[in-house]
Amino acid sequence: MHFLKVLVERYIKDGQPVGSRTLSKDAGLDLSPATVRNVMADLEDLGLVVSPHTSAGRVPTAAGYRVFVDSLLTVHQPSPQDLEALRQRFAGPMDAKSLVESTSRLLSGITHLAGVVMLPRHERHAFRQIELLPLSGARVLAILITSEGEVHNRIITTERSFTPAQLEEATNYLNRVFTGQDIKDVRKRLLEDLKDTHQNMDALMMRAVTLAHEVVTAAEGADDCFIAGQTNLMEFGELAGMDRLKQLFDAFNQKREILHILDRCIAADGVQIFIGDESGYDLLDDCSLVTTAYRVDDQVVGVLGVIGPTRMDYQRVIPIVDVTARLLAAALRQ
Repeated sequence: MHFLKVLVERYIKDGQPVGSRTLSKDAGLDLSPATVRNVMADLEDLGLVVSPHTSAGRVPTAAGYRVFVDSLLTVHQPSPQDLEALRQRFAGPMDAKSLVESTSRLLSGITHLAGVVMLPRHERHAFRQIELLPLSGARVLAILITSEGEVHNRIITTERSFTPAQLEEATNYLNRVFTGQDIKDVRKRLLEDLKDTHQNMDALMMRAVTLAHEVVTAAEGADDCFIAGQTNLMEFGELAGMDRLKQLFDAFNQKREILHILDRCIAADGVQIFIGDESGYDLLDDCSLVTTAYRVDDQVVGVLGVIGPTRMDYQRVIPIVDVTARLLAAALRQ
């Protein structure tokens, strides 16, 4: 496997198929060209490398990268320059949204890939205040404010019209019962109330619980992420086709699939690496994602990482992603 390690490292560096002569020289072993060619053929039979039609050299397959990352990778700590750049970016006070946006740009700038950072999950925020306001017809505007100062609005069509006085009474009830509780706990309590026999709750309060449940559910599920540095991917020949780039950029703009992948990392420990089709998303078959979760008060609240070609510099990128997650978590706790 020494030859696979050398071949992958050379290909990551140059982006060109690696021939037997180059491999023999880089490996530092006194072997005949025939022996090296036999080793290359064995690696190809194992599905770890492949020979492009235009070259006698070999390039790693997704399976080859997976063996390299799992068993052969030598991870280097971030350079002093990278560490200093990271620390400086987190030095000043910022709100959560600004921190996340800044972190995505930082990851992109340091790795020269696309940086992606999920906003902290709203379920970790506390319920500060709710307002229920009448609109025309049988519609109500529900406004939820969290402890982070985030505002979530939802227009809800009701079965009947409510007077401003009735909605004010419902608002006072909800704020009295739920202010200061975590959004996640509020949603759980509201769901339990909706399943109740209703014997201890009049019709107005029951409808207030229904309205609150809708807006809390919307806030809790409002995952979003910032993606920066998409244009960095244009520098890699394997991703530079206009059709492929357009599809990738469309996916980045819609974020839906990217968020789905990040969501799969919420419960995972440590750095997660998706190589090629491991992401389960066809458009990323030529890409790799390096991600890790970040925590606040020992609870995972989001995921960050980078997206780039499969020949990204894993040994440099992995520790940068890991350190960035720790710094972001520390900044969010302040």
